[in-house]
Amino acid sequence: MAAGGGTGTDANEFSRLLAGHRVAAGLTQEELAATAGVSLRALGDMERGRTRGPQRRTVRALAEALGLDGPRAEELDRAAQSGRPRGVRPAAAASPVRPRRPAPRAAADRDAPRTGDPAGAFAETVQSALALPRDIADFTAREEALALLAGLADDEHPAHPRVVLISGQPGLGKTSFALHAAHVLAPRFPDGQLSLDLGGMSPQPLSARDALGQVLRALGVDDASVPAGTEERAGLYRALVRERRLVLVLDNAADESQVRPLLPGSGPAVTIVTSRNVLPGLESVLRLGLDVLSPVEAAALLARIAGRERTEAAPDATAELARLCGYLPLALRIAGQRLVARPHQPVAHLVRQLTAEESRLDLLETGDLAVRPAFELSYRRLPADSRLVLRRCALTAGADFTAELAAAYAGRPAARTELVLEQLVDAGLMQPAAPDRYRLHDLVRLYAGERLTADETAQELAEARTRAGRWILGRAAEYGLRFDPDHAREGGDTGGSAPVHLTEAAAWLEYEHPEWLAALHQAQRAGRYREVVDTAEAMHWFSDRLLSWGIWAEVFQLSVHAARALGDRRLEAVHVNYLAWTYVTCLHRYQRGIELASEALESAVAVGDREQQGWALTYLASGLRYLQRHREATDAFHRAADAFAEVAGRSAMIGRLVTLRGAANCLRESGRAEEAVESRRQALAGALDLVERWSSPLIHLLAAMTAHELGLDRAALKRWPAAEKAYRQALVHFEAVGRPDSMTKTLTELGTALIEQGRAEEARELLTEALTDLSAEGPRSSGARH
Repeated sequence: MAAGGGTGTDANEFSRLLAGHRVAAGLTQEELAATAGVSLRALGDMERGRTRGPQRRTVRALAEALGLDGPRAEELDRAAQSGRPRGVRPAAAASPVRPRRPAPRAAADRDAPRTGDPAGAFAETVQSALALPRDIADFTAREEALALLAGLADDEHPAHPRVVLISGQPGLGKTSFALHAAHVLAPRFPDGQLSLDLGGMSPQPLSARDALGQVLRALGVDDASVPAGTEERAGLYRALVRERRLVLVLDNAADESQVRPLLPGSGPAVTIVTSRNVLPGLESVLRLGLDVLSPVEAAALLARIAGRERTEAAPDATAELARLCGYLPLALRIAGQRLVARPHQPVAHLVRQLTAEESRLDLLETGDLAVRPAFELSYRRLPADSRLVLRRCALTAGADFTAELAAAYAGRPAARTELVLEQLVDAGLMQPAAPDRYRLHDLVRLYAGERLTADETAQELAEARTRAGRWILGRAAEYGLRFDPDHAREGGDTGGSAPVHLTEAAAWLEYEHPEWLAALHQAQRAGRYREVVDTAEAMHWFSDRLLSWGIWAEVFQLSVHAARALGDRRLEAVHVNYLAWTYVTCLHRYQRGIELASEALESAVAVGDREQQGWALTYLASGLRYLQRHREATDAFHRAADAFAEVAGRSAMIGRLVTLRGAANCLRESGRAEEAVESRRQALAGALDLVERWSSPLIHLLAAMTAHELGLDRAALKRWPAAEKAYRQALVHFEAVGRPDSMTKTLTELGTALIEQGRAEEARELLTEALTDLSAEGPRSSGARH
């Protein structure tokens, strides 16, 4: 006989005797199962020989229901005993069985559920130890994950043992979900449900050997019969459950070696493992990664905890409360319980309290529920290098970040930092974002920030910020200069080791703008004024691509302050000019733009800088034009052109073309469209000449805007075919830039020109394209400098 159980002959003898006694008693399987208090499935398995050795109390219940006398009852028990695994403790001592015939049950009663244990003695023993804790009545969401588990449980004869690993960061409700799922699945697993906390986050997690001992005892194995070794215990466990339909929840697992011995080798059992770690080495498991709740689900959970009437009376405050909790189930439950404990407190009051980041984690604590300790347990188990990287990631300014950026803050090589970030992902404290990017949950970020203050000195933090800030601003300046007509060479070397193709440079500057903008502020506070000025200087041509981006006033205001702090009057003229451009072109605050341009002109005259005088006059003229002071504007444009004519270089050449465009706009808006066309043709010819000499996005953008304006001039004269030609020429150059969203304006005007020519269907297609582009690109706008 095998150590784990009886032979097939033993099982056949018991099944033969049981079926014979039932037929002799004139009972159906349904009647015997109901009278004996065992499940119909369990009885069917016994009669088919699939159950090798039912427990003694189960046999006694069957004997009583069959009305067997003492010798026949003992014979049935001996047949069952020979098939039981060695060392299984009898659920109850043998006692004389009084023969009795079962009372016939009415037909209606035969289908009625019998109270008590549905799986007989085995399940009764299972439920006596490690029974599931109570389910949460207000459990909310996770429907898709529950449906997945339910579908997994539908297979009564799986080819392989079913093991589900539920992982994720602290506070996601992994344990609550696993226990809720076990309760939901309980009717399908009548042989019992077990739950064991493996203590994965404790200083000394439960060993696999000790965990097996607890499970074996819960399954009815007495202390003396529990094997000494881990492998022997695992073998006995697999033998006991290989034909049992039970659910085992292994909560809070530490690592793979702790879990593997507790997994069945075969059979219908379902094992649900929860862990903060992803346990990447665990083979052949269904991985179910939980995430935070959606805003709707989070509001629903708050409503179920605190009361629907209360949350529905303050929907905006409830939505903000959910956001401040980071949609994390643990934080949401704590917030909900705080509301329950304060029935007269408005939801908005708790929102106001949680808004203060410095006290948010203090408030997310009630009774024995708290967010901070949940993070603390995982943090303390990290190696020192991982703790450092996690803390320093709290210094990042964007919603997510690259390993390269984290390395700059951590002072570690990028390759090593990426490895640590992946380890933090495995530990549930970091989340993968877009490809090659990572992010911290809002509350984890707050906790990491607390650890920064507690675990590092002020000098260490200052050094980290300075080191990372210099790297970030250096990269921003390097990429910004790719758009400067006096520096950029397509595909050329800018001195950095990273490739800086224009598309890559633009993508980095746009995506990482929270980082370099924060670094710019940090440099200003630290008195690193030259870095501020140099970065803003490198950005000013790039800013033409994103006119309605809301950061340019902030950037150039910082550079103005830095230039003044350096005491450099020429630098002051340059950066006040950039700020004047921002107010006129981006913010449409024309009077303030005129005032700033006048300040820049005064400084430029004082230092004798004709190029800066030209730009100051250009921005002054632009502000006057938008205020419809066309005569004054035209005069200023002409003065600007004279200043640019005295200066060599691409920037001055671009300036002369900008003044030609501006003067032509004044002509058209003054009702002199015919003159505007002639002036615009000169400007367009100059722009196309620059395209031939220096093909770059900036020059193509200048040509596109000039051609667009020529279309407007011709449209003002009702010359629709000529206007169409100009608009289509503009689109060619917009395509070369990469379809900036200012292209939408040209598509719209082209549609109008087509309609005027009776080509409405063609116009409809174009206008649909314009609307699609506008929706896809969002509110940002691009255009040439003025």
